Amino acid sequence: MLVIISGPSGSGKGTVVKRLDPEMGYALSISVTTRNPREGEVDGRDYFFTSEENFHKMRVENDLLEHALFVGNYYGTPREYVEHQITQGKVVVLEIEVNGALQVRKKFPEAVLIFLLPPSLTELERRLTSRGTEDAVTIESRLKKTLEEVPLIDRYDYLVINDDVSLAVEKINSIVIAERLRPKRSEAEVQQFFSKGSLNSNHLDL
Repeated sequence: MLVIISGPSGSGKGTVVKRLDPEMGYALSISVTTRNPREGEVDGRDYFFTSEENFHKMRVENDLLEHALFVGNYYGTPREYVEHQITQGKVVVLEIEVNGALQVRKKFPEAVLIFLLPPSLTELERRLTSRGTEDAVTIESRLKKTLEEVPLIDRYDYLVINDDVSLAVEKINSIVIAERLRPKRSEAEVQQFFSKGSLNSNHLDL
């Protein structure tokens, strides 16, 4: 299964994703990027580092589920890595912004989209301010972007309010459990049902 988690800066996406239950088989997607590795970063663990030429080749050959340009560098989600993890039975989690999520939905219609929000705009502003890492102009810009993204929430499958991190994590785990029970994701169980025994004429005499 592919699960996409989006939400404004300050919604707690990173914290929630880190606390998802590992026993449920989660695998965080690794992005491919054209930027240079930072100190301590390892290729294949933090990012897949590549050249701009190869990145554009991947885009043209439809090897990326989504891509974006950010501060002069390209970032994208490699299709092969995601599909491989899914075939291994993993629940692949993408933590990406709205435009990227909607790109993925077009190429991967069965993806599960979850939007994460704080309980209020006031709380979001408080969280951004309490970080102490951004000036007032940047915070205002992030709040404005949030207001632009809210109308797109109806294109997501689920909305989770992150008032309490533990509760938000529990809700996301519950969503994944419910999605796993959909018949379209349970072909193996259906086949197993038919493989164990067979009907005789008495069973069919209704």
